[in-house]
Amino acid sequence: MSLKQAATAVRENAHAPYSNFKVGAAIRAGSGTIYSGCNVENVAYPEGTCAEAGAIAAMVAAGETELDEVYVIADAPMPVSPCGGCRQKLAEFGADHVPVIMGTVDGQEQVMTLGELLPGAFNTDHIQGR
Repeated sequence: MSLKQAATAVRENAHAPYSNFKVGAAIRAGSGTIYSGCNVENVAYPEGTCAEAGAIAAMVAAGETELDEVYVIADAPMPVSPCGGCRQKLAEFGADHVPVIMGTVDGQEQVMTLGELLPGAFNTDHIQGR
């Protein structure tokens, strides 16, 4: 299964009763294994979970801590990028050169790297020597 197929399939499982905006994400870990996640809304809005965070949690729960590629898909008129918080979460496990493919259900795609999505990411260099 490709990253796009995994993200598309998991998107269908999103719990989005309030926004009706379903998002799916799939990440390829350093091992080549694909992990996926979907957004999970909560009536207490700030308590929801983004699709990217769900995919990262699945990867970490499986014992992996490195991602090599990301695919995010939503039913939107243009490709949807990860939110700021998810950009930081992705940067925790991926290098600046990691491609992030953002797609729509009608086939549009845009590719950027993590470094392009989050220039100046907060990282371990900021806390060295503490």
